[in-house]
Amino acid sequence: MKHLFFLFLLVASAAGGAQAQTTAGNMPAKQPIELKPGRMQAQAKPAPNRPDAPPQFPGGAQGLNTFFQQNLKYPEAASVKQISGNVVMTFTVEADGHLTNPSVVQPLSPECDTEALRVLGQMPAWKPATRKGQPVATQVRLPIPFGNSEGLQVEQGKPKFE
Repeated sequence: MKHLFFLFLLVASAAGGAQAQTTAGNMPAKQPIELKPGRMQAQAKPAPNRPDAPPQFPGGAQGLNTFFQQNLKYPEAASVKQISGNVVMTFTVEADGHLTNPSVVQPLSPECDTEALRVLGQMPAWKPATRKGQPVATQVRLPIPFGNSEGLQVEQGKPKFE
């Protein structure tokens, strides 16, 4: 008799659990959205914080390379240790073009990191990013090359004066 009562409780609890699952969410479960190549659409509105045009160093990529060649000094300690690579920096190009919040996100060596911060402090104002024609502050991630010339490539040709 005791076993029958236990079996009854077991069956009743299993049935109650199944009923709880169906009544807990009286609404049917939502099916996942399936994206198919012929049915995808472009985003109606761009993300509110994404700029239409990115910030730009005066003179573009060639101007940035020239700036590094003229201002970046390979630290003596890094030269002795034959350290080469990139110091990856982040900073904010404010709406007025000035740089703020510099930080090293991928260090190379203490000497190279210090030099990268020094050179970043000497950079002129950038052309700020724009959103709907208005300048907006944008964070930039920039690798600064040390000891390897492949990161510094300057196109040969006539310089453009604007």
